[in-house]
Amino acid sequence: MASPVLVTGAAGFIGHATAHRLLDRGESVIGVDIVNDYYDPALKEARLATFADRPGFAFHRLDIADAGAMAALVRDGGVRRIVHLAAQAGVRYSIDNPFAYERSNLAGHLALLEASRHARDFEHLVYASSSSVYGDRAMGEEGFSEDEPSVDPVSLYAATKRACELMSQSYAGLYGFPQTGLRFFTVYGPWGRPDMAYFSFTQKIMRGDPIEVYGEGKMARDFTYIDDIVDGILGALDNVPGKGGHRILNIGDSHPVGLMDMIETLERAIGRSATKIMRPMQPGDVTATFADVSKLHALTGYRPKVMLEEGLNRFAAWYRGHYAASMEAVQAPQLA
Repeated sequence: MASPVLVTGAAGFIGHATAHRLLDRGESVIGVDIVNDYYDPALKEARLATFADRPGFAFHRLDIADAGAMAALVRDGGVRRIVHLAAQAGVRYSIDNPFAYERSNLAGHLALLEASRHARDFEHLVYASSSSVYGDRAMGEEGFSEDEPSVDPVSLYAATKRACELMSQSYAGLYGFPQTGLRFFTVYGPWGRPDMAYFSFTQKIMRGDPIEVYGEGKMARDFTYIDDIVDGILGALDNVPGKGGHRILNIGDSHPVGLMDMIETLERAIGRSATKIMRPMQPGDVTATFADVSKLHALTGYRPKVMLEEGLNRFAAWYRGHYAASMEAVQAPQLA
């Protein structure tokens, strides 16, 4: 029987979807999450509840920065592959809560590195990085390439993600176990994170509250649907680098969309119009993101399938279903 895959952040957006896909293809999964209150813990608990009738899934409520606990879990569980997705997310949150990033992103990543290097017959560590490591740069015609230097992070969150990449590079060279770092580009979809713009905009529009549009609406993002992201994660997991190999790969849609265009698409998806308050750029934000995914495509055949309009329609349908009870009394202006 194949060894289980350890998925950290299993109560999170991407971890939840990844664990389910692994189970769908017959893998057993050990899920780990601390279930903190960075955003509504009830949503995280609801994600975990979807595993209740799924054989092959075991959950441990643990802090990934607890190095001893993580090492024991990997050792005693016979883990040979890890998909490390747990982290303290959020660019703006890092301005006011820097030490949360030190523990979860830096100490947590180091704990997984140590657990991996001491594991028996360890095969592959795949971990989450971020498009934030590219900093605030001009958006060219080909997108951000993994070969470009990433030396000018504009947020602490981005700096910790780049530090994780460097730690992994060091461990791969020192201890010889294969690793893949994945730079995610603005993931969205059902079961998403309420702190992301498309989700918080939906909540406010449905309540009839105004939305705050930062960067005067001039920002652009490479919105990537959750199913496409999981395709890329599993493709990378299955294509293991050679001994001591460490690679960095972008996962994105490779079709950046302007913020105002996204809002218009979201308004159509939920059938309501938004009252917009324009705000200046926030500290730590970047103007645009744009993934060059040619390396991931060459390795795995990765090709995004879900465009933004379809993805937001799916999100809106999930949102109505998940929050149906709380929406019954909501009245907001209909989209003309």
